[in-house]
Amino acid sequence: MRYDLLKILLVDDNHHMRLLLGEILKAVGVKHIYEASDGAQGLTMLRQQRVDIIMTDLSMQPLDGIDFVRLLRNSPDSPDQMCPVIMITGHSTLQRVQEARNAGVNEFLAKPLTARGVVERIGQIIDHPRQYVRTPNYFGPDRRRRADPAFRGPWRREGDEAQQKAASKDT
Repeated sequence: MRYDLLKILLVDDNHHMRLLLGEILKAVGVKHIYEASDGAQGLTMLRQQRVDIIMTDLSMQPLDGIDFVRLLRNSPDSPDQMCPVIMITGHSTLQRVQEARNAGVNEFLAKPLTARGVVERIGQIIDHPRQYVRTPNYFGPDRRRRADPAFRGPWRREGDEAQQKAASKDT
């Protein structure tokens, strides 16, 4: 992977966390790292600089990570509604993970951060991008990650007809 070509925006109100994440990214070869100290500054920065991936903290003031992602995905003046987002947090309860997922986060990374975790999430976004979905209540990456073999309802993804036929032959 050509990490040196990536442009990554770090959005975190904790300067030390931005510093740590920046050092991890530099160590793997990322050269273009931009920083914002909260969600509002992150949106402003996105209007000035196009980036490939956003890494944001969940808990920030005055605009937290979930509100930041909601604005990024749904605001009519959003600078890049489809920019991949990795949510970083120490609050990895199921409720917060679901909130972030429902806001349109692509990947989730729990603290404490490791270089391996950061590289895996970036790799997931680049090597396995998910289609974006727009419904009346949601815009963001498809939240379904795997096919459920027990699911017998209507298939809703493009190309799933072949998968449905294969599944029905197995039963």
